[in-house]
Amino acid sequence: MFARNELRLFPKVTRLMSRPARRPVGRTLIGLLTAVYLFWLVIRIASQPAWLAGLPSVLMELLHLAELAGFVTLALVWGVVWWRGSRGTAVAVQPLDIDQLYSLTPYEFEQYVARLFRRKGYSVNLRGRSGDHGVDLLVRQPGGKKAIVQCKRYRKSVGPDVVRELYGTLIHERVSHAFLVTTADISDSAREWAQGKPMTLIDGRALAHIAAMLGDR
Repeated sequence: MFARNELRLFPKVTRLMSRPARRPVGRTLIGLLTAVYLFWLVIRIASQPAWLAGLPSVLMELLHLAELAGFVTLALVWGVVWWRGSRGTAVAVQPLDIDQLYSLTPYEFEQYVARLFRRKGYSVNLRGRSGDHGVDLLVRQPGGKKAIVQCKRYRKSVGPDVVRELYGTLIHERVSHAFLVTTADISDSAREWAQGKPMTLIDGRALAHIAAMLGDR
């Protein structure tokens, strides 16, 4: 755990959160092939080279089939790229300790927690705003049921009242599970109240540990 005065040795936390991931080599190659394909179409349609008109009909038919196959292939590949990106499986996670987590704004904390869930393979929708009824994130595993996440950037210990409210929200939202993620400690009475219920309580130490594990992947 870093001491408070050691935080100056690290980049600004918000920069860590917004740092873009390196573009995969495969995506760059796909982009290059797409550019070549579009360039060819522009030349063939706009310029209409004279040598094309002299090609036998069989070759012209094969050329048209190749163009169609290229379009379908690129569309499928870009569809896969978009799908994987929407799942967020390649999102980088910068491990932060408890002090660094607390230095985030509430919105940045919600974004950070969303990254962790995406890293675990969940699809994530941010809902944290005025009138969100205590739901900051709506998450779902591939082929799984919906769950809600409540993010609490607290220093004081979280008591059973917060857990009871979250359980009420779980019932109201008609989801299968609820997560409470906080930077603070969670009282024993809160944990006891949550026992036997479809709830997962993650305190600050556990959150820092999870982030470190996911960041090492």
